[in-house]
Parts: sequence; C-alpha cells; structure tokens
Amino acid sequence: MPLQGTLAASSTARLAALAAALSLAGCTSLAPEPPRMASVQPVPESWVLAEPGNTAIPLDRYWVMLSDPLVEEYVAQARTDNLDIAQAVARLRAARAVLRQVRADRLPTVTASGGAQRDVGDFANSDVLVSLGADASWEADLWGRIDGSIDAAESDVAAAGYSLGDLERVIVAQVAGQVVNARALAAQLAIARDTLANQEDNLQIARWRNQAGLVSSLDVEQARTQRAQTAAAIPQLESNLVAVANAISTLIGEPPGRVYQALLAAPAAVPVPPPDVAMAVPADTLRRRPDVSAAEARLAADLDRVGVARTQLLPLARLSGTIGTSARGDLGSLFDIVTGNIFASLSQLIFDGGRVRGRIESAEAVADGSLAAWRQSILAALEEVESAAVDLETSDARVAALAEAREGAQNAAVLARSQYQAGLIDFQTLLVAESQLLSTRTAEVNAQGSRALAFIALARALGGGWSAAAGADGDELAARGLPE
Repeated sequence: MPLQGTLAASSTARLAALAAALSLAGCTSLAPEPPRMASVQPVPESWVLAEPGNTAIPLDRYWVMLSDPLVEEYVAQARTDNLDIAQAVARLRAARAVLRQVRADRLPTVTASGGAQRDVGDFANSDVLVSLGADASWEADLWGRIDGSIDAAESDVAAAGYSLGDLERVIVAQVAGQVVNARALAAQLAIARDTLANQEDNLQIARWRNQAGLVSSLDVEQARTQRAQTAAAIPQLESNLVAVANAISTLIGEPPGRVYQALLAAPAAVPVPPPDVAMAVPADTLRRRPDVSAAEARLAADLDRVGVARTQLLPLARLSGTIGTSARGDLGSLFDIVTGNIFASLSQLIFDGGRVRGRIESAEAVADGSLAAWRQSILAALEEVESAAVDLETSDARVAALAEAREGAQNAAVLARSQYQAGLIDFQTLLVAESQLLSTRTAEVNAQGSRALAFIALARALGGGWSAAAGADGDELAARGLPE
C-alpha cells in the first residue's frame, strides 16, 4: 500500500476511535437526580378524617353509578368534543414534535449543494462547469447536553400527557356536576310550581272567607303576598336552569339549545350516589392522580435542563467534513476527481461575563419552583380527598334529616290547610306551615344535589375521570382518533 494511502487509513481509524470515545463520554449527566416523594413530602399511610367504605367504584367511569342517562351521554360527548381537551391534545402533539426535533441532534447534519457555471466574454471558455458537494457536521455529546435535552423533552411529553388526563378528569367532573345542578334546579322549579298552585287555592279560599265576612282583608293580602313571592322565584329558577344547560352545551362542544330541550323532555330526579365509597391508600391515590404525575414530570424536565445548562461550562467537541467534485463540459467525468476534508474541533468557554452562570442559576431556580409545585399538588390531592369524603358522609346525614323534616312539614301543611278552611286557625298559621314546607322541600333537593356533587368531587379527587391505562406517551391521541 502506498504511504499516502496508509496515512489516510490511519487518520480515518483515529477519527473513528475519537468519535466512539466522544459518544461514550456522552453518557455522563450533570443533572441532579429527581428526589423521591417520601423525601420531599411525607404521605400518611392512611386517611386521617375520611372513613373508607366497602363500595368499589370504577374510577375510569364512575359517573355511570349515578344512573342518569344524560350524565353518561354528555360525559361521553365531552371527552371527544370538548375544546379545552382539544387544545390539550394539540399541546401534547407539539411536545412530541419538539421531542423528535431534539432527538435529531444525536445524528449528523448533512447538506448537499450543486451548481453550474459558464464563463462569458471574448476569451471565455464556453464549456459549463458543473459541481456537486456535501457538508456534514456532528456534535460529540461529551457531557450529556444532547441526552439531557432529550430527557427533558421526554419529560415534557409525559407532563403534557398527564396534563391532558388531568384536564379530562376535571371536564368529566364538571359535566356530571352541571347535570346534577340541572336536575336539582328542575326539581326546585317543580316544587315552586306545585307550591304556587297550592297558594292560588289558599288565595281563593281567603277571598271566599273574606266575602262571607269570616275573615278580614288581611288574610287576602297575606295570601296575595305569599303567592306573588313564589311566582317571582319561578322565572329566576328558569333562568338558572337555562344558564346551567348552556354551560353543559359549551362543555360538550355544541351551541346552546339542545341540552335545555333534552332536560325538559327527559326529567329525572336528582341522582343518588352509591353509599360507603371504597378508597385506596393515600400513596396509591397519589400515583393515580394525573396532576401529581404532571408536576413530577415537569420537575424531572427542569432538573434535566439544569444539567444542560451546566454543560455550557465544559468543552464542546465537533466533527465536520466536506466532499465535492466538479467537471467542465463532460458530465461523464464528473466523479473522476473527488476531494474532501475532515475537521475536528474542541472549544472551551473562557469568559462570558457570567452569562452561563446566570443560566445555570435560572434553571436551578425554575427547578426549585417545580419542586414546590410538586409538593403543593400532593398536599392539594390529600386535601381534596379528605374534604370530599367527609362532605359525602355528612351529606348523607343531612339528606336523611331533611327527608324527615319534609315529611313533617308536609303533614303540618295539610292539617293547617284543612283547619283554616274549617275556620279553626288564622291565615298566619297556615302561612307559616306553607313556608316551612316550601323551605324544607327546597332544602332537601339542595342536599340531594350536594350529596351527588360530593360523590363526584370524591371520585375526581381519587383520580377518577381519565384513562390511566393510556399512559402519558401520546396513546390518548390514537384513542381519540386524532393524528399523533
């Protein structure tokens, strides 16, 4: 072998060995290790205030236990058509696209060029000069800058996926809660209309007794006042029902109108949730909560960015090369002579006025904030479960007490009405009995609605309302029929 060829082969071997060594050096990471949950925020082994029951609920579809067809219909529509969820899906797609961009930094960049040249003038060569070339460059990831950026982008994708799941969890609870509110308002509206009919009868009885000279006109005026007050409450209830129906329409991604008509066409009682809801231990609940997982993923991404910022203080190695060929006139000889070069460079930051140090401190401060946000999400999750469980338990007792009060008030109102007709009591006594009946019936419906809302809040706090099996890597997109 000629000496020149031997030197070229030796140089190529050395460059290959250098590239392999530099790529192995990229295994080094300067990012801080993510902390374990137990080391940053103690989690109790059991619930302190909540008393877990025995009724297991399917958290991924807990709303079916309310046995309300409109809840099931609107939740299903919201999970596919809600526009807030659509925005979260778009953010997840964007995060995945960024990850693909960052992963490309591991590979060399190659650009090709070509051209044709012809001289002009009296003594110019009339042949066309054709040239082709390519440039390539590759950064050796000595200290894990590229790997750290990829790890951060992967954590960003996980955070975006968990944020999508968390938004779905919230939207599902909002839709189910608004349907419960609509059922409670419709029940209150029916109570008000039923009461108004009774009060119209009372007014007519008072007028007859006044015309007969049995009572003064005071009874008539009191009956008129009572009836007018109830009549005034009905339009407000109707307006509130329309507002809730329109809110449901927005949540399920459609214009107002159809939901309101469906609520009127298919009236139903306020949903009754299952009693004694079973709950997992706090640690398992936290693992299911997508907001806690999203906060943890954001912390991991910010810690990786701290490592990326630290690598800017260390040497940067880069390989580059060019190759080209040209021919004049005869394209058949275009590749007869091929020239090229390979260049390896190593650069080290000497002085920048503290710019890189500032970036490192900024990245560390962002990571500290993400750590605090993670701890906050853990505490908020524990608070929501404890509060919702106690609220559900007390709501059961309140509904039971108000049911007894409503039964007593109803019997008292019937007795008072018959005694007033017989002239045994004055109208004021009847007025008090009627008012107590209206208030207890309304309070009972409100308590029933609050009980159903407490169940929804507890299921949401336990991490219900999203598909944890889909993970946070973008499989939700395929499940929704959307492009990745």
